[in-house]
Amino acid sequence: MNHLQRRMGTFSLTMVGLGSIIGSGWLFGAWRAAQIAGPAAIISWIIGMIVILFIGLSYSELGSMFPEAGGMVKYTQYSHGSFLGFIAAWANWIAIVSVIPVEAVASVQYMSSWPWEWAKWTSSLVKNGTLTLPGLGIASVLLLIYFLLNYWTVSLFSKANSLITIFKIVIPGLTIGSLLFAGFHSGNFTSGEGIAPNGWASVLTAVATSGIVFAFNGFQSPINMAGEAKNPGRSIPLAVVGSILIATVIYILLQVAFIGAVDPSMVVHGWSHLNFNSPFADLAIALSINWLVIVLYADAFVSPSGTGITYTATTSRMIYGMEKNKYLPGVLGKLHPIYGVPRQAMFFNLAVSFIFLFLFRGWGVLAEIISVATLISYITGPVTAMTLRRTGKELYRPLHLKGLSIIAPLGFIFASLTLYWARWPLTGQVLFIIMMGLPIYFYYQAKLKWKGFQKNFLAGLWMVTYLLCMMVISYLGSEKFGGINVIRYGWDMLIITCLSLVFYVWAVKSGFKTEYLKEATKVNEEMRLRERTINSQLDKEKAV
Repeated sequence: MNHLQRRMGTFSLTMVGLGSIIGSGWLFGAWRAAQIAGPAAIISWIIGMIVILFIGLSYSELGSMFPEAGGMVKYTQYSHGSFLGFIAAWANWIAIVSVIPVEAVASVQYMSSWPWEWAKWTSSLVKNGTLTLPGLGIASVLLLIYFLLNYWTVSLFSKANSLITIFKIVIPGLTIGSLLFAGFHSGNFTSGEGIAPNGWASVLTAVATSGIVFAFNGFQSPINMAGEAKNPGRSIPLAVVGSILIATVIYILLQVAFIGAVDPSMVVHGWSHLNFNSPFADLAIALSINWLVIVLYADAFVSPSGTGITYTATTSRMIYGMEKNKYLPGVLGKLHPIYGVPRQAMFFNLAVSFIFLFLFRGWGVLAEIISVATLISYITGPVTAMTLRRTGKELYRPLHLKGLSIIAPLGFIFASLTLYWARWPLTGQVLFIIMMGLPIYFYYQAKLKWKGFQKNFLAGLWMVTYLLCMMVISYLGSEKFGGINVIRYGWDMLIITCLSLVFYVWAVKSGFKTEYLKEATKVNEEMRLRERTINSQLDKEKAV
């Protein structure tokens, strides 16, 4: 029997989370957020952190209970059965696997604006914000590098990622310090139409579409790598919360430095006219910080590549988990007998990454799609955590989150509001993302002769109804969020808040003690025994 190797400690898992969060998001996020929300983009990052923290806390309890590879695609199946489990897993996988090519795109986009005489040829890599054929060629090579660094062993991945993540923290720090001291214009924060020149609705839209949700999405990585954690009960919550908080500090400081470093003449006509090919590098050039220019162009490969490497690892564990859920062919669930790595799943994800790379060649477009798909899977986390408090009372919980009865519904509401803030028609793409995967689910249900289909379908019916309601409200909602203004600004968010509570109650009550939960109990019991062994060893060491 194959087993994933448990070699990763708290530090490595935190580096995995931080390495996933600080990818191309830091290179482009501050610019996109400022373009949408102006100086108030700082508030957008704080709101984004609050939303993700509430979601992440729910998943931390789940991850510590079930330390499995690709756990994020399994938990909902334990609480609500296969139908809702598939929807959540499919949306989550789509969101995560598409991050791999978007990181490669980010590196090439920065490369296209190299200022040196010998590098003029790089300007042909990107045109009108999309990669050309030469650009696609270089991005393809980067995807192969990400793949090969994960091909042999998780320990090689862990060591490489920890080193890369440390580098990724140092470079943003140098950027923040350099921009603050070299050319900080405090008047940028209040000039023109004030701190929120595009209105406060734009501050909310920036949370969903500027890359903030996309950036924080990396908190999932420690959870998906839980099957390789030495002490998951302790490491997972620390890694999830720690990586979110550290990243928040970095992103807010980056946003402050970016807004202050922009030449006031560039925003005379508004922040929405602020255009850069490589935002921080362009600012460094304008301020004549030549050494920082070189460092930033180097980091434009390191930061996105670190995230690409991390997601290549985590997505293979997600496919491994989906196969164990009977959603995908058995060959994708095989582990290498020596290295303990799901290689067939890695090859599958590599092929899908190439498809995304060639279909969506721009960073902004992919970041928006990823954010919307991610929010669907976020919605199920709080529901699953609270449902299992009812249907799995006997389960061992290394992390028993106090106040979950408040944290979970707030997390559900926050995720719903963020989905709405993404604006119509982007929110309408949610249904299309789900529809792409449903034929696969129904195919495998037919192979299982529709065993238990009705019960599983009814348990997930709330999600289908919820998504349809969200799309209708998004279409009829305020013009500030892309709607036709039938539901006015303010009332739209009140309606979503109330409706979210109704769906949350329905969702929690629709859960049941599934057959999958009975199987998961074995993993949970292994967790209990493992913690007893670790505690026993610690007691012996203290006694000595």
